[in-house]
Amino acid sequence: MPIETPESVSAATALPPIPAKRYFSIGEVSELCGVKAHVLRYWEQEFSQLKPVKRSGNRRYYQHHEVLLVRKIRHLLYEEGFTISGARNRLGEAAIQDQENAIAAEQARVLLLELRAEVEATLGVLRG
Repeated sequence: MPIETPESVSAATALPPIPAKRYFSIGEVSELCGVKAHVLRYWEQEFSQLKPVKRSGNRRYYQHHEVLLVRKIRHLLYEEGFTISGARNRLGEAAIQDQENAIAAEQARVLLLELRAEVEATLGVLRG
């Protein structure tokens, strides 16, 4: 019997769509992401970004963005072959890039608002 590697498992099964819900149990996330529950608990220790809400009885409830993060971690580890440390670094780089993109977008928005004000002032002079 052939040994199933993470690559062969991921290639054979596509992940199901994420339903429109606010919270997901660890079992649901396990099914949605193709990762066992004990792996999810381990990843919580290794990736600081992964912080599910804990309710009574220490039950974990993941939000939509955390399910997406689990899928991203799974992709980095199983499909791209990163180590835990490498995946952690890549996620950190992605967070920095997201912050830089947000700053650049805000600067562009401010610049466009200034440009619009100048164009409106120029139109006012031309009309007046």
